[in-house]
Amino acid sequence: MSQTMYANMAFFPSSIADQLVHTHPEDNNGTSIALFAPLTLDNLNTLNSFADGGTNVYLTSNEGIQALPAWFEGQRPDSTGSTGAAIASLIITVSKPGNILDAFYFYFYAYNQGNWVLDSPALEFGDHVGDWEHTMLRFVNGVPQGMWFSQHASGEAFSYSAVEKYNGGVRPVVYVAKGTHANYAIQGDHDHTIPGLNLPGGPLEDHTDAGVFWDPAINAYTYSYDASTGVFTSSTGEDPTGYLDFTGRWGDNQLPDSAKGQVNVFGERKYEAGPTGPRDKDLGRANVCSGDGTCIVKPILTV
Repeated sequence: MSQTMYANMAFFPSSIADQLVHTHPEDNNGTSIALFAPLTLDNLNTLNSFADGGTNVYLTSNEGIQALPAWFEGQRPDSTGSTGAAIASLIITVSKPGNILDAFYFYFYAYNQGNWVLDSPALEFGDHVGDWEHTMLRFVNGVPQGMWFSQHASGEAFSYSAVEKYNGGVRPVVYVAKGTHANYAIQGDHDHTIPGLNLPGGPLEDHTDAGVFWDPAINAYTYSYDASTGVFTSSTGEDPTGYLDFTGRWGDNQLPDSAKGQVNVFGERKYEAGPTGPRDKDLGRANVCSGDGTCIVKPILTV
């Protein structure tokens, strides 16, 4: 998989491990959770013993979301597409009936900057600490067949033959939207006002172009996942697995409506809660698409 990030991107891929250095766990009431040892990717799942099985645990930024500390910016890939020592990606393979193998590529960012409605900075929605995005490539009998791209409230799927390949080879190209890091198969403007529809223009747009190149496969953690048992296994025998079982949120809780700077328009807020991790991203899905709805695998690239 090859990522092409927006030329004017401000928030780049981030070290998954460093997210734990810059945050502390709180419950949904904002109370800090006392720790007996520093959190690492090996022991993060110990937080599942707090706050409703960990589901109400938030890895809360030490400075607060509105401070926009420098570590939110992540690591800009170098000229080779590498993020150096910052491991910001995962490759998870899942074997399924029918000789199907799904290869999930996960991408982590310390911060997600939401979209502006009608290009107005006063109407910015969807900012949150922590951001997990992913694509999935399905193989049948060892041959790539379809690919899914994570986007807002839904996603898009295309046949493998339709997606753009890096340098004319076999690796699909993924275009990463400015700020939100939504994944698209083509560059340009993408309106996502209506969930499930990707239109070329409208009041709430993502923007992609052939900007900064990132090769997430250069330095990634790699795993297999057994959907029947829910067990992750390191492909190398060395990559940490505990954090993959963490059931909580990878960022701050949503700011209350009374907080200075918070915006609430018909339930849409500027500062939202951080996301859950890869385990919660429908790894055992039957279709190429995530979710239970109709899955359309488009044969051509189009909005």
